[in-house]
Amino acid sequence: MRLSSVVPTLIAFICAAIIALFGATLSARAIETLSQSAVSQQLKLEGYEWVEVQADGLQVVLTGTAPDETTQLAAQRAAGHVVDPARVINVMDIETQDAIVAPRFSIEILRNDEGISLIGLVPTAWDRDAFLDDLMSAGSTGSIADLLEHADYSVPETWDAAMDFGLEAIKLLPRAKISLSAENITVTGLADSEDQKRRFERALDDKKPSDIAVAINISAPRPIITPFTARFLIDETGPQFDACSAETEQGQARILAAARAAGITDPVCALGLGSPSSQWARAVETGMRAVQELGSGSITFSDNEVSLVGTPDTSASLFDKVAGELEADLPAAFTLHTTLPAPVNDESTDAVQFVALRSPEGQVQLRGRIGDERSQTAVEAYARAAFGANTIYSALRQVEGLPNGWSVHALAAIEALATLDNGSVTMVPGTVRVRGRTGDAAAKSNITRLLADKLGSEQTFDIEVEYVRQLDPVLDLPSAEECVSRANEIIQASKIVFAPGSTEVDESSTDTLDRLAKALEKCEDMEIEIGAHSDSQGGEEMNLQLSQARAGSVLNALISRRVVGVDFTAKGYGETQPIADNDTEEGREANRRIEFKLIDETEAETETAPVDNNGDETENE
Repeated sequence: MRLSSVVPTLIAFICAAIIALFGATLSARAIETLSQSAVSQQLKLEGYEWVEVQADGLQVVLTGTAPDETTQLAAQRAAGHVVDPARVINVMDIETQDAIVAPRFSIEILRNDEGISLIGLVPTAWDRDAFLDDLMSAGSTGSIADLLEHADYSVPETWDAAMDFGLEAIKLLPRAKISLSAENITVTGLADSEDQKRRFERALDDKKPSDIAVAINISAPRPIITPFTARFLIDETGPQFDACSAETEQGQARILAAARAAGITDPVCALGLGSPSSQWARAVETGMRAVQELGSGSITFSDNEVSLVGTPDTSASLFDKVAGELEADLPAAFTLHTTLPAPVNDESTDAVQFVALRSPEGQVQLRGRIGDERSQTAVEAYARAAFGANTIYSALRQVEGLPNGWSVHALAAIEALATLDNGSVTMVPGTVRVRGRTGDAAAKSNITRLLADKLGSEQTFDIEVEYVRQLDPVLDLPSAEECVSRANEIIQASKIVFAPGSTEVDESSTDTLDRLAKALEKCEDMEIEIGAHSDSQGGEEMNLQLSQARAGSVLNALISRRVVGVDFTAKGYGETQPIADNDTEEGREANRRIEFKLIDETEAETETAPVDNNGDETENE
């Protein structure tokens, strides 16, 4: 065959192939465009605007970032409704999800006479069974209703501290609702008395965790006050309450307003049950006005018995006028008794007396007169029962002709003395004088109530009782000697360190200073010397100045830690009081020391003021 006849055919074939290929390409591109457009439009109609659609031949590629896996798959299904699902290629991303926030874990513990109930949500990883065992032991009960749910999240950081406090609260409170969480703790409980309420609050306050907010609400029922007593007097020191009771908050407010109007700066009136009349507050207010009109004297309410007592220098006509008006103004339920003492004859009256004394060491002396051997035996036996058989010294003398009820009044005097930590009760005809110190904030009211009940409305009371916080058993405040001993024990176990030649406390002693502050935080009303000592290296004057500056640094460190109940004095002794041999390294180390010492009043008066860090005289106030 000739080549000239083949070439045209070959060219025609090639052109046809090119035309077919070009047509196929145009068709594929048309299909891509149509598929991409149709899928994009469908996705937008269904709310998936964030999806980007690209066509690659017959395949439809979906890109973009889906908010979650469910939405990603839904978009893929929507595209599959337009084109063959096999042609849909899903390369969409999913947004990074934030960690799911753990729920708030908490437990509410309810405790009453029936047992203990638990309600709340706790972490699955927490040792719930161990807590229930501890709770059963703490509550001394085998009855625990466990209604707790759990969730599989990590245990909060302070969760265990909150649970430990909850166990301590359950040990203490027989009736309570305790809400525990890692962030907050709320304790609501009941106490049988005000004293028990104070004890509960103090114990819980000592044990509460420092890094969790704790709210403590302990309430006590109103006590039954018997006899229901109020005593208002005006003497040389001014107006005051020896005792005050009120049955309602409105009555309390009325009495306190009258007390402030009379000149009492910070009056106190206890709420309780047992008032003999709904007109109690009005009666007390009326009686207070009567004493104010007299200018001096006292009025005592003991249930419905009222005793108005003047003073020897009160005008008889004024006393009669005030007593008459008072009797007319008092509510009908009250009976008034009046006494206007005659001038006291010290030679005749004070010779007839009964005295009971109690020393700070607890020794009790009984002196004065008693009616007969039987009365003396009864009084001495009562004293031994109240104070202990080995603490009583009796120098009573039996005489005849004593006032009626003398022996009964002597027993009441001993009972009043038993409420004091130390003091005296002196009884003369018509008058009882009580003097002393006590750790019971309510002692004065209790003594007044006791004497009003035991001695009758005609007796005059003269009560000067000082409340001393250090003697209060509820506060459990350490003595001055105990404070100094604790401080010295701490620094003997872990010395306060200074760099050589430096006056600043080394950082390594931070924990020691923190423990010192903790040991001294309950110390009150005492003077303590911080003494700094050096070894014999260096000049004597330089060592004295160095030790003084170091004592001052320790003082400043304790004050910065809010040890405010102690009046500190910083004093440097230099090398003058060694306790070991300065010729050895061990001895010099022992001589470089800080010591705490109690300053008594005598020493404080005779000592000169120490010098401060700069050599000037100073003393911490």
